Amino acid sequence: MGVQDFQMVSGLEVHVELSTATKVFCGCSTRFGADPNTQTCPVCLGFPGALPVLNAKALEYAVKAGLALSCEIAPFSKFDRKQYFYPDLDKAYQISQFDLPICKQGHLDIRLADGSTKRIGITRIHIEEDAGKLLHSASGGQISAAESSLVDYNRGGVPLIEIVSEPDIRSPEEAVAYLDGIKEILRYIQVSDCNMEEGSLRCDANVSVMRKGAAEFGTRAEIKNMNSFKNVALAMESEIERQVGLIERGEKVVLETRSWDAEKGISRSMRGKEGAADYRYFPEPDLPPLVQSAEYIEAVRKSLPELPEAKRARFVAQYGLPAYDAGVLCADQAMASYYEACAAESGDPKAASNWVMGDLAALLKKLEKGIQDSPISAQALAGLVKLIKDGTISGKIAKAVFEDMAASGKSASQVVKEKGLVQIADPAAVAAIIDKVIAENPSQAQEVRCGKSATLGWLVGQVMKASGGKANPGLVNQILKERLQ
Repeated sequence: MGVQDFQMVSGLEVHVELSTATKVFCGCSTRFGADPNTQTCPVCLGFPGALPVLNAKALEYAVKAGLALSCEIAPFSKFDRKQYFYPDLDKAYQISQFDLPICKQGHLDIRLADGSTKRIGITRIHIEEDAGKLLHSASGGQISAAESSLVDYNRGGVPLIEIVSEPDIRSPEEAVAYLDGIKEILRYIQVSDCNMEEGSLRCDANVSVMRKGAAEFGTRAEIKNMNSFKNVALAMESEIERQVGLIERGEKVVLETRSWDAEKGISRSMRGKEGAADYRYFPEPDLPPLVQSAEYIEAVRKSLPELPEAKRARFVAQYGLPAYDAGVLCADQAMASYYEACAAESGDPKAASNWVMGDLAALLKKLEKGIQDSPISAQALAGLVKLIKDGTISGKIAKAVFEDMAASGKSASQVVKEKGLVQIADPAAVAAIIDKVIAENPSQAQEVRCGKSATLGWLVGQVMKASGGKANPGLVNQILKERLQ
């Protein structure tokens, strides 16, 4: 027996900070990186008599996320107090949603490495407030009498949505595909930047194992503190091995919460998993219930942009792109918009795709910039594509022109004109260069006449070199073959 005889079962709890300017129940800023405890007020600190008021934009973003993830939007929902002790919330409890969440019964279709798709159910999406940040001076989080813990309350009260999946995930690869899909959609609808480095997107994984063919799920453990999709996969793999090892030794897997140590690649037990009695939910007395009209929900639905999967399908149908190209271009909304502008302006969708995914992507990676900060606009890149398409310049010359455009900010036509890079397309001029190359390389010319086709490519290279890369490659091949028949 071994790991291969067991099946992982997992559901994910994804916590997403919403990109509102102010907190969920007060007017304090949500700006990341401010000095500790400078973005607080009596409301988010829970002072007696301070009453919370729901941020309307946070509600709109939560409804947007629910609609984008095919959820039902509840016409009636409410807030609850989660009385489980929070040391990083000054009032020591969290305002969340329990039995009546804002969104429920959604799904996300994920694409797997083999090209197949799988539907992952979404149980619920609810709104809650984020907690502050604890800073421990001791290594490993263990505090001695001589050491201390500090609390930064700036994050406390930042609006969160928690997206809870069904236990439909069966491998670490499926988990990463699901997280990628969630991140992609939330960025498309612009409700969160999903920046894991800044804590805008966090994930807790509930993992259990069962023998293949078994009818019942095993006992789960919840794994926390994973700060990247890679660590989610690594933590799951580690947890599968740990639980299988326990079962094979005749020991029991206990219901618990575990913390992931990314440096050591292991998880550690934090505490026994709490039940509903430990959380002690009860209706939040300071906030009225949420009543969503059908008109409001429909208005939010109409504000949604074209979603990634629909955009990918359209790119394939409208522009004749391969599915791979559409997938790469639509992974980022800004890139998709840039591509569409370039394709429309150039009139050559496939060439535009090649340049955006190839040279432009490489340039942006080198400059460490997003496509919205590209030194070459979509219209400028389209101008370069058109010069290649109409035969003004060759593909090889275009590479040099592209580099000059990036450095100077000039248009392709300006660069070509200033540097005299117009392609030589006059048959007589090309023939003269070819005759000179043949005369200088008689033995290689004879090899081609004798059927050695590989040498033809070498001669083509010599002609291109002699022309400074300006000769039309198609014309070079045509005339060279005629000369050597």
